[in-house]
Amino acid sequence: MTVHPPVVGHCDELQEALGAFRASAHITERWGRRLAAVLAGGGRLLVAGNGGSAAQAQHLTAEIVGRYRDDRPPFSAIALHADTSSTTAIANDYGVDEVFARQVRAHGREGDVLMLLSTSGASANLLSAADAGRAAGMRVWALTGCEPNPLMAGSDESLCVAAPSTATVQEIHLVAVHMICAAFDAALERGVRGTGRRR
Repeated sequence: MTVHPPVVGHCDELQEALGAFRASAHITERWGRRLAAVLAGGGRLLVAGNGGSAAQAQHLTAEIVGRYRDDRPPFSAIALHADTSSTTAIANDYGVDEVFARQVRAHGREGDVLMLLSTSGASANLLSAADAGRAAGMRVWALTGCEPNPLMAGSDESLCVAAPSTATVQEIHLVAVHMICAAFDAALERGVRGTGRRR
């Protein structure tokens, strides 16, 4: 992998990573279509991440509950880290590794989607959440940094970004989020049939 100079080199690093990531566009398209079918059928999206990845995860839920480009109905999407009372209570009572897994067990249902974002792919609380999601019969998707990593191995599907810095991985994750949203909206416009579980 190329070593880039600081500051301006960040643009070069991003361009290099984005070029490589473009080959993964079919995965974001498939995820967007699948998500549209699940949510249109009454299912739910649960998302989690730590730090900057938490911000990216919350960005995704905002686009799904609100809108990405054009107006459309709202759909159910929850950023697990955004409930500070639950996260702090769970961390205090059960430990940090359970902070997302316990919420997955509370909110996730068979057929729902759990998306986990991690630049390292090694966060213990996300690995526990993936286990809880699979046990609940959810589809578990991971957006990570370089492969291989434990979260990739613990998910049904993963999208791994080959980039040397955390910042660039996060920036590509935002691109992936927007690509998923574009595919999601396109599937809804085509009248995708719902496959989620109505509550």
